[in-house]
Amino acid sequence: MSFPELLDRIGGMGRFQVMHVAFLAIPLLMPWLASHNLLQNFTAGIPEHHCQVRVMTNYTHRVNLTASLHAEDLLRVSIPMDKSQKLEKCRRFVTPQWQLLNPNATSTNTIELDTEPCVDGWTYDKSLFTYTIITEWDLVCESRTLQQMAQSLYMAGVLVGSAVFGGLADRFGRRALLIWCYLQMGVTGICAAFSPNFTIYCIFRFLTGMAISGISVNSVSLCIEWIPTDVRAIVGTINGYSYTTGQFILAGVAYAIPDWRWLQLTVSLPFFVFFLYSWLFVESARWLVISGKPERAVKTLRKVARINGKMEEGEKLSTEGWPIAAPSGRGSLLQANGICWKRQPGCRRCRFSTSFSYYGLAMDLQNFNVNIYLTQLIFGAVDFPAKFISVLTIIFIGRRFSQAFSLVLAGLCILANIFVSQELQTLRMVFAVIGKGSLAASFNCAYIFSGELFPTVIRQTGLGLGSTMARLGSIMAPLVLLTGEFFPSLPLIIYGSAPILSGIATGLLPETHNVPLPETIDEVERQSKHTIKDELQMNVLLHST
Repeated sequence: MSFPELLDRIGGMGRFQVMHVAFLAIPLLMPWLASHNLLQNFTAGIPEHHCQVRVMTNYTHRVNLTASLHAEDLLRVSIPMDKSQKLEKCRRFVTPQWQLLNPNATSTNTIELDTEPCVDGWTYDKSLFTYTIITEWDLVCESRTLQQMAQSLYMAGVLVGSAVFGGLADRFGRRALLIWCYLQMGVTGICAAFSPNFTIYCIFRFLTGMAISGISVNSVSLCIEWIPTDVRAIVGTINGYSYTTGQFILAGVAYAIPDWRWLQLTVSLPFFVFFLYSWLFVESARWLVISGKPERAVKTLRKVARINGKMEEGEKLSTEGWPIAAPSGRGSLLQANGICWKRQPGCRRCRFSTSFSYYGLAMDLQNFNVNIYLTQLIFGAVDFPAKFISVLTIIFIGRRFSQAFSLVLAGLCILANIFVSQELQTLRMVFAVIGKGSLAASFNCAYIFSGELFPTVIRQTGLGLGSTMARLGSIMAPLVLLTGEFFPSLPLIIYGSAPILSGIATGLLPETHNVPLPETIDEVERQSKHTIKDELQMNVLLHST
């Protein structure tokens, strides 16, 4: 008897599976997990700013004059204009230029006047962002790259967490690592909210990123290893919708809590609740058998059968004739690496490009010159139809087509914006929204696809490797934005080309539609050989006709 058949005997998608999926999805559903990935859109929002105005007080008549000036006039004599006739963000006049109050003064006059950096600090417009890490630590002008560095360090933590927690979960179990990651998430998130300086903030954000990664990969494994084959795509999409709903709600929460410290605290405290109820989670029976613990697996399956109302079927279970044969050796990181990097080369490219382009768009909301809260709502809302369409194609067409099509479409939409004028903001937003929705659909498929490609013995390690490539992409995404200072269209060229190339490479992956989950590395190798043999036979048939 195969494991899917065993699951059907003890209830299939029964009461236990429904509750299990629901409690795993709650951290994704509310804006807790999603918000940490996109949090810096709001906690590191960059308000309009300019140098603090310094008025010469050496002369009494100057003081009397400034007292009668309007704020606009004071800025005109203190801050030069840039090429767009907007106030310079990083320079001010060495001395107030009173002659500029003359209506006949031209903008060319300001170019020739002596200026200096903002040695006395900056004045921030708090109409949109009240209090962010940018305003607290003055991460503007010469320090503006520190904003992207903070997000990249967070994503570096997610990368490290993928490698560390993925391997540990295959050794110590999905449940134990998930419990730990919930606790780490709550502690480090709160510590970040009380950070006294930018360096400490980055350290705790790095540790938060590690915890986020552990929660993501372990939640995926616990879901797909407890549910029947025919509903894996649906359950994976439900989790994807939960994450999307979190993004959607994030805009409202950020709008209601404009202080970055309180916002950071709000999205971190609930993880202590998740930590408490996570002790009720049930360890994967597949992993227990693979790890040489069949007695615990039987006990676990009987518990599941009892919850599903199949107690009699549960009592019939024993370790004899077990559907999964325990391997002689534990799967290694090297074996997972061989499967992902050699036999399935599209795996790493797909995850890298999806995350790379996704966060490139999602973390640059201010660039669309539309209210950032409204943009976040639109970017969150597009995921609903995108993921619905993706689950239909995943179920009725297959994983490989869904993954490849969504990646290529996303790349084309991003590249299209290169040829759209900056004045056509609505059209630019439409292309960006379609591209972001396509990448969300790609994410939806990737989590299902990745979990089905790896055998149980190294599934968590394999997911960790895939997630590692995704995090490499998300680390690089904010840094690519800096290339726009040299050539404005370069970030879009990079963001658009990567998913198109990955979509093509996805064609090298084996199809897993309606295929039982592999349990051992030998099964994966046999499936790969059968896939190659079938493709050769198909090529021969095509040539013969």
